Parts: sequence; C-alpha cells; structure tokens
Amino acid sequence: MRLFVAAALVLSAGVATSAVAPLTASASIAVRTDYPSWDDVNAAKANEATKAAEVQNITSLIGDLQQQAAELGDVAIQKGNEYLKATAALQSATQVADTARQRADDASTKAAEAKKQFAQLTVELYRSGGNQTANLFLSGAQADTLLDQLGTLSKLTQQSARLSALATSTQNLADTLNSQAGVAESARAQLNDAAEQAAADATAAQQAADAEVATQQAQSDVLFAQLASLKDTTAAVEQQYQLGVEAARQAAELAAAKEAAANAGDGNGNDSSAEVGGGSGGTSVAVSDPQAAKNYAQGQVSARGWGSDQFQCLLNLWNRESGWRANALNESSGAYGIPQSLPASKMASAGADYRTNAATQINWGLAYITGRYGNPCGAWAHSQNTSPHWY
Repeated sequence: MRLFVAAALVLSAGVATSAVAPLTASASIAVRTDYPSWDDVNAAKANEATKAAEVQNITSLIGDLQQQAAELGDVAIQKGNEYLKATAALQSATQVADTARQRADDASTKAAEAKKQFAQLTVELYRSGGNQTANLFLSGAQADTLLDQLGTLSKLTQQSARLSALATSTQNLADTLNSQAGVAESARAQLNDAAEQAAADATAAQQAADAEVATQQAQSDVLFAQLASLKDTTAAVEQQYQLGVEAARQAAELAAAKEAAANAGDGNGNDSSAEVGGGSGGTSVAVSDPQAAKNYAQGQVSARGWGSDQFQCLLNLWNRESGWRANALNESSGAYGIPQSLPASKMASAGADYRTNAATQINWGLAYITGRYGNPCGAWAHSQNTSPHWY
C-alpha cells in the first residue's frame, strides 16, 4: 500500500494562490436555510404528530449537512491527490530535462574540442606540408630518413582525417541531443503549468471545505440539541443514535457489494481498510500529529472498557494502515486518514472536520471496528489473515 501525505493539507509551502477563485458547495447539494428555531421546536412538542414531523425534519437537515461536508471534503482530497500526481510528473520531467541538457552540453563541449584539434592540425599541415615534402626530395637525405619523414607526414594526414570525422560525428550527436533537450524542456514547462494549476485548485478546494467546517459543526450541535429536546434525551445520545443508523446503512451497502462481487467471481479483492462506520461525533479540539492521535485513541479505548491488549492491536492496525497520520492518502484506492476510510467522506458522519482532525477520524474508526469486528484485536486478526491486508 502506497501512502502519501494529502497535498491539499500542506500547500502552504510557497504556493501562490492569489488568483484562486473560492469553490462553492457541490451543485448537487442545495444549501438549506430552513433550520428550525427553538420556538419552532418548543411549539412542535404540542402534540405527537407535529413533534414527529419536526424530528424527521431535523434528522433530514443533519443528513444534508453531513452530505455537504462529505462532498466538499471529497473534492479537497481529490484535488490534493491530483496535485501530488502533477508534482511527481513534474519532478520526473525535470530530471529527464536536466539529464538531456547535461548530455547535450557534454556533447557540444566534445564537438568543440574535436573541431579545435582538427583546425590546429589542419593549419600545421597547411603551413609545412607542401614545403616539407619538396625539401625532403631536394635535400639529398638518405632513403631511410626520407621514408621516415614521409611516414610521419602520412600519419599526420590520417590523424587529420580522423579528427575531421570525429568533429563531424560529435557535432551531429550534439545537435540531436540539443533537440531532445528542447523537447524535454518543453514537456517540463507544460507539466510545471499543470502542477501550478493543480496546486491552485487544491488550495481552493481546501479553503472551501475549511470554511464550512466551523459553520456546519455549530449548526449540527444546535440540531442535535433540538432533536434531543424533542425526544427527551441528550445531544450525545442523539449523535450516537444517528451515527449508528448511518453505520448500519453503510454496512448493508458494503455487504451487498461484497456479495455481488463474490457472485461475480471477483472475491473481495480489497486492499483498502475500513469502509463503513459511525462515530461519536467531531471534537472541537483538532488532533493531528501521530503521537497525539495515539494518546487520544488510548483514552477512547479505555473509555470503551477495553484493556491494553486491545490498544496494542489498534496500534498495530493503524501503524500498518496509515502510520497514524490524519492526512495519509492511499494513492491507488483513495482510502484516507488514520483508519483509511474508503471513501474518506464516510467519516463525515463523525464530524465535518474529518479531513484534518485525527480525533474525529479515530471516533469514526473505533465505531466502525466495534460494529464490524467487536474490538480492535478482531479487526487486527482479520487484517493479518487477508492478503493484501485490509479490515
């Protein structure tokens, strides 16, 4: 499993975004504005029919908020992944272009040196070649001396011919390599433009998603409190209940998909990890670094009545899946986050800040594990017994 840091979460390192237009919510989700007031909620308690209708309305509003957060988050993660791929392509093209330019420069240097040597030898032959030949015949030199000198002159002529051929071939090679370097540089420039655009798109998507997180979480808190008031429970209980309902729905979808795949002869073929789940709701305190995430998870494991053995299984499982990085992205499958949710947006049921908050991801992941395997050691055993590993 190849994991990467989701680029949309780390684009602050020098990416120019002044020309980036803010993204809006997906067109498929109309932004609701008909949220009930507390007066509406209190009035609905007058009889069971109006109360039931308001419960249904609030439940629908909560679902819409979660779906909107999921869609915005998916776009942000997708754009971040596109930026990662564009950057990798640019780095590869830059290496090719640099290598091609270096080879072309080396060939040009060798061609210039060969031309220089040929020119020097040609001048020397021109200056002394004819006169030296005449002098040899007129000087009355001994035959052996004459033959030696003529041999030397012949060797110089042969060397000149070789240098001429070398100069021509090296220049031809240099011309070819220069042409190839030009093509490589053109490709690099195009990929550079693509990477810059991908960075801008990823930043815009990230900003759009981030802008909605606080608003949506605040509205969700109010809605859950209103729902609890109508049903004479607590907001925490209602969150757990609603997330449990969503987890059951997702689990049914997964079971149906796996059954269909098995009937088609495909097997499970799944190299991702968690695919469905619920959670205990988002947290207002963001947890992002791996050690802090582990500390938070250990507390949640203890709160569920599990022992240290279960926490060790969880450590093993999520070390393998993501290294406990909240922005870990599986490039091939799209699985995301500490529990490697596939798709990432399923974690929106645990909080709108699921892209960046490890605590929200952990809440979702533990709820998923509880519902599907009973405890972390059950999930770890399943992961160990599948190839490729998944849970």
